[in-house]
Amino acid sequence: MQDFKRRKGMTVIEILTVLTIVGTLMAIAIPHGQLMLDRISVHSAAGDLAMTLSSAREFALASRFAVAVDFAGPGGALRVRRGSAVLFTRNIASAHGVELSQTRDSLAFGPLGLGRGAANLSIIVRRRAAAETVFVSRLGRIR
Repeated sequence: MQDFKRRKGMTVIEILTVLTIVGTLMAIAIPHGQLMLDRISVHSAAGDLAMTLSSAREFALASRFAVAVDFAGPGGALRVRRGSAVLFTRNIASAHGVELSQTRDSLAFGPLGLGRGAANLSIIVRRRAAAETVFVSRLGRIR
């Protein structure tokens, strides 16, 4: 009988099989991972937006003066001001890589923290397929 030496290593067919399985799993996992990252970005941007609006409302309550929130330009920047004095600016869209679209271009909180204006405000935070909406009621409630 002949002695066959045991070779260490893998055949080309074994390597191709493993690469095919790994490639298939990656093709399934990457889109789901991307959607999850989009949802995380949208959720954090919506939280940041709600905190910015809440801070503007708190400024109005603390100072007993009206505070306005302007959506300055298409870049998604929010400018919080009292009269002509800008209190602070927050660019949520570029900070989180999302798009903002709102039903109105500004919002004002009165000295009692109530929202001024004729209607409620809705702000949609979107990144690809993930989206969340932040609502501000006429009473100044943010949800």
